[in-house]
Amino acid sequence: MGIYIYSSLNLSSSHYIHSMIDYLESIKKRDPAAKSLVSIILTYPGVKAVFFHKIANFFFVAGFDLIARIISQTSRFFTGIEIHPGAKIGKNLFIDHGMGVVIGETSEIGDNVTIYHAVTLGGISPSIDSERQRHEKRHPTIGDDVVIGSGAQIIGPVIVGKCARIAANAVVVKDVPESATMVGIPAKAVKLENKGKFRPYGVDEKVKDEQ
Repeated sequence: MGIYIYSSLNLSSSHYIHSMIDYLESIKKRDPAAKSLVSIILTYPGVKAVFFHKIANFFFVAGFDLIARIISQTSRFFTGIEIHPGAKIGKNLFIDHGMGVVIGETSEIGDNVTIYHAVTLGGISPSIDSERQRHEKRHPTIGDDVVIGSGAQIIGPVIVGKCARIAANAVVVKDVPESATMVGIPAKAVKLENKGKFRPYGVDEKVKDEQ
């Protein structure tokens, strides 16, 4: 029995280490400023925020809401990033810079998503019957491989399709198709004259509304 437990712990530890390395490598691939895995661990607030969230979410799911909120607020104090412990987050979330990011309670985030600073995944406007809203989906669902530029606001229970790009300072209030690039207030889908790599802090001036 003791050998079985020891082996299980070793397998669990090994799996966690490999998952952590994969996570850090995914960040290094997306950030040319990342010089080493050690520097990412020690100096990237987004990594710390995700780590804190894993712990907070564990307590939230277990029903210890107060402990979960204390952990999430501690994370906010140290990182400037606020993630509600109830948010569901997939693999390899990269929150770059991070300051001012807010991720609401019923948000759902897929794998390999990149979020820049000052982004809000926010809820619908408060109503008189807030008790009813406690049991409703109020925040966005973000698909895999989405990039959300700095200052973007995604509001309400909208769905952002996989591989979509949300430009800096865009305000999204409707569902976003897969692979779409959204620009403006309110955000509209555009296609770029230049088919190059998405620029999260802005887009080329030559854009056209999707037909």
